[in-house]
Amino acid sequence: MPKPFCLFCGSPWVVVSGRLRNLSRRAGGTFALLAAFVCIGQAAVAQAAPQCTAHSTDHRVALVELYSSEGCNDCPPADDWLGQWKHGALQQGIVPLALHVDYWDGLGWTDRFAQHRFTERQQTLTELAGGHVVYTPEVFVGGREMRSWSNPASFAARVREIVAEPSPADITITLAPQGAGDLVIDARFVSRRPVQTSTQTQAPTPRDWQAYVAVYENALVSQVKAGENRGATLHHERVVRQWIGPVPIVDGQARIAQAVKLAADAGANANANASAPAAGEAARFGVVAFVERASTGEVEQAAELPIEPGACH
Repeated sequence: MPKPFCLFCGSPWVVVSGRLRNLSRRAGGTFALLAAFVCIGQAAVAQAAPQCTAHSTDHRVALVELYSSEGCNDCPPADDWLGQWKHGALQQGIVPLALHVDYWDGLGWTDRFAQHRFTERQQTLTELAGGHVVYTPEVFVGGREMRSWSNPASFAARVREIVAEPSPADITITLAPQGAGDLVIDARFVSRRPVQTSTQTQAPTPRDWQAYVAVYENALVSQVKAGENRGATLHHERVVRQWIGPVPIVDGQARIAQAVKLAADAGANANANASAPAAGEAARFGVVAFVERASTGEVEQAAELPIEPGACH
């Protein structure tokens, strides 16, 4: 399974959510998607007839990242806000993801969706923007923090700004079934810019472009029994369960191929070892792939492929 990636593991951090906290950097985070293998470059994908494919658009798309936690009582409204794009967000130029951080886990309630790598990613994006404070809920649009995300006009303006730009990269996602609950993801990334040379006139492909893949799950429910949300029933959409990357984009190209086992969440108190999804439940899952510039955190392009019943299941 890919190891968590951390650029600033030694940096001091302050966590803000109503009050100052010391950030606990505990490794952990369980998920219901078990990686079987990773292949980069020209490695072969397991033999299977592709069942569905998605391509990125000719214009940029806004990757919307919500950093959240079940232990934070300011987060449920933000979770509901992100949930409005459970389906059909791509038509609006949006690819939403909910990433649950783990620094709330020692404060009364352990979030079963939290992964430490998401805490590290939140820190990295904040550090790249010159900040030293992370908090929940926090929203990044296209790799940049947006504090006015709850203002519809402000959010729409930011999305329009991104969508108005031509795509600098092409992304193709292909999914192929491998049996009950097993799926092969094959994501390919190709720059639309030339490879860097000494004679070119066009802006070249940045040397620090990186590729990522995320698998999300919808329709998740938790009955919180401790912490700030004690007694609440929380509903989550677009929760990232598997995270692959970063993979360097070399000579304008990259490929990520990975087999995953989809395990549908069994209910409010389910664990990460839930069984493979029954017919129709696979529609709760989807795959997102995106290109990011490592030196700035800016997300250059994103693509999405929901797992539709009868197609990829």
